[in-house]
Amino acid sequence: MHAELFAVFEGGRKFDAQVVAGLEAGLARQIQQTIGRLEKSRSPESPVLPAQSAEAAAGLLGMPQSRGISTNDYHVCRRPGEVTIVRFLQGEQVETFYERAQAHIDAALGVFREEERHTHQWKQDPQMLAYLEALDAIKMPMAERYLRQPIRQHQLFVLSTQAADEMNIAYLTDYIMGIAPAELVGPAAAPPDQPNEQDLAWFFKLFFLRGMHDGEEAICFFTYLQKSDDTF
Repeated sequence: MHAELFAVFEGGRKFDAQVVAGLEAGLARQIQQTIGRLEKSRSPESPVLPAQSAEAAAGLLGMPQSRGISTNDYHVCRRPGEVTIVRFLQGEQVETFYERAQAHIDAALGVFREEERHTHQWKQDPQMLAYLEALDAIKMPMAERYLRQPIRQHQLFVLSTQAADEMNIAYLTDYIMGIAPAELVGPAAAPPDQPNEQDLAWFFKLFFLRGMHDGEEAICFFTYLQKSDDTF
């Protein structure tokens, strides 16, 4: 989750992505409804979408061309206490995303290995040394996790999700995106200068649709955020 969050939301810090407010509400609702239907069409055992969902998935991935939406940027639609974010990647942008996801997971694994080695290696316990050796051998190729080869070879469409009941909005905006919370959620919903935990808590769900469009890889990230309290 750490690696994916950073790879999805670091675009403003790393690749000149802009937060573009004013995504038309009807279009945001259309995208959300399409994503919802695609999610319901999946088997619980697999993120691969069934053949009957291919047309809808392809239409969604083609929206940068059909609806004139810029790729790379974060297109935001705000409602009281709710925010939806749509981001499209195509071509080389997709390659960059996978490279960044791999770099983040490799870095996180490296830190974890070093912490475990520092904590346990001095004991010279055979079982623990075997554990550390096995930990060093672990590889997490993100291309395999995201089914890149089957997508390209078999023209599949794949939809993954991740959710958090309480996402710290400042962690997402300040730490990952490098922006103030108000720039993403709007001044009315932004936490105060000295926030408590409830001020920072937002329900978070990320949908990650990937497939082929016009012969090249394409991605649509759809994020739904809802303020966890009931002040709106």
